[in-house]
Amino acid sequence: MAKFKGIYKCEICGNIVEVLHEGVGALVCCGEEMKLMDEKTEDSSVEKHVPYIEKTSDGILVKVGQNQDHPMEEKHYIEWIQIFADGKSYRQFLKPGDKPQAFFEINADKIEAREYCNIHGLWKS
Repeated sequence: MAKFKGIYKCEICGNIVEVLHEGVGALVCCGEEMKLMDEKTEDSSVEKHVPYIEKTSDGILVKVGQNQDHPMEEKHYIEWIQIFADGKSYRQFLKPGDKPQAFFEINADKIEAREYCNIHGLWKS
């Protein structure tokens, strides 16, 4: 069964999908069942991955690496940052050279954030 809001990855070709509606079937790509990615919550390496949420007067700023920015190099970078706020989903895609952060011009009370590192996978606050 596919998990609502779950991020699944094909171990063969690298396709990634997010589930918007749960169903009883398995997600399959390249003839194999896709793997549900774990949302990691604790940094243990030098690079910092847990998204840090900062409310500002203009909206929500999400940074990856509170005291030290996550690398944003061609071979190692944050691909996207996503927030869930008051029942809505927002995502910003990043590329090498960008700052590892995203600004969302919204006002919300309950906010969850997650991000995807092309090497170290899925992380949430």
